[in-house]
Amino acid sequence: MIRLTAREIAGLLGGTLFGDPEAVVIGDAQTDSRLVGPGDVFFAMPGATTDGARFAPSAVEAGAVLVVAERRVDVDAPIVVVPSALDALSALAREVVARVRALGRLRVVAVTGSNGKTTTKNMLRAILSSAGETVAPEGSFNNEVGAPITMLRVTEDTAFLVIEMGADAVGDVAKLVALAVPDVGIVLKVGTAHIGKFGSQEAIAVAKGEMVRDLPASAVAVLNADDPNVAAMPTAAQVRPFGLVDRAAAAAPDPAAWLAADVRISLGGTAFTLLHGGERQEVRLRILGEHHVMNALAALAAADAVGVAPAEAVPALEGMVRAERWRMELLGGGPELPGDVTVINDAYNASPESTAAALRTLAELTRGRARAIAVIGEMAELGEFATEAHDRIGRLAVRLNVDHLVVVGERARAMHLGAQHEGSWGSEVEFVETADAAYDAVRALLRAGDVVLVKSSKSAGLRHLGDRLAGIELPESEANA
Repeated sequence: MIRLTAREIAGLLGGTLFGDPEAVVIGDAQTDSRLVGPGDVFFAMPGATTDGARFAPSAVEAGAVLVVAERRVDVDAPIVVVPSALDALSALAREVVARVRALGRLRVVAVTGSNGKTTTKNMLRAILSSAGETVAPEGSFNNEVGAPITMLRVTEDTAFLVIEMGADAVGDVAKLVALAVPDVGIVLKVGTAHIGKFGSQEAIAVAKGEMVRDLPASAVAVLNADDPNVAAMPTAAQVRPFGLVDRAAAAAPDPAAWLAADVRISLGGTAFTLLHGGERQEVRLRILGEHHVMNALAALAAADAVGVAPAEAVPALEGMVRAERWRMELLGGGPELPGDVTVINDAYNASPESTAAALRTLAELTRGRARAIAVIGEMAELGEFATEAHDRIGRLAVRLNVDHLVVVGERARAMHLGAQHEGSWGSEVEFVETADAAYDAVRALLRAGDVVLVKSSKSAGLRHLGDRLAGIELPESEANA
């Protein structure tokens, strides 16, 4: 964060300052007192079950030099009282980014989509960091709190700011776009993730389209040409389409398109040929999955739009070891498993589209070479569409010739039934209630050389099952992650 005094912050927020007006914030903004460090400003957010103001004393003990809260509290530090701590956080973020932008160097890239946001954000971080100081969210910090906290990490030396934008309702992305004012907006895909909240895929398309709807003509919109919902999004910005060459070439023949041809998947990663502006370049990712090729294309197009050309961007992208913890994470088998077992832990999040993509990757990796074992739990937040979506995934596993499917949890039971109805499966599909039971089931059926995919939404908890199969002891810092 740029250096600001308590007096300056109070003035920017229109709040009432109590305490030393010359106290200087030189650290970050935090809303979690456990993350506070020396020089930080602590925003005491009211919550559904507790009030952040209760934790202001512990934040000050940890080093916070200023507290922003909705009521005055007794702390040994200056405090700014405001009507809304959330609005104050956004207002400060907007002002700080505007001041850094006025220096003439900062470029802002924002990304949204039903799937792939966090991976694409990490790809952008890897690419842009090779060209200048880059600020990007940690984890999936992508909402009305996470985005401004990320924005407040910029300094006078920051060249690139990457913001991930999630949505639980129509209007959420529009608010974040108005806050950050991106130079480049990326829309990856309109899928059915969180459809239980939105009610329809059409509503999801409207929400994701807010990323590029209000961008000015000077901005760039990076749009998925393979997704009709994305390709049709209205925008005044300069469009940079991306997609797979066999599907996107006809729809996006212009030289601005970023295309991938000859996609190859192996346990060593994913390779493809990049086609752009009449040039061809080989790209070898250490990340698994054709769906990550799309994320890579989006990242490369966005990076080019802010001045980082493929010659510099591709080597940085190829240096990424993994997309993110628990996202298509390639692991060896643990000591309790047969030799040469491979575990793919992709159980941080799951939607019908990402689960189907993970299954297709598993099938491609193992075809004619190894047995494919899929351990799949609930895909959450699907509402009335849940039964049908789980049924389709079970049927897809059969069509892809997965050797064994273990379905975990009552909320995923329709997947088990779908697999049984699709083919003449008997012992090839198994239903268990818990992750512990799934571990026992997988251990009993594994052979040397098998490849195991573990996939579910975070709420199902199977990411820890994936670690257990790989023999990884969970660090305390990840116990509740």
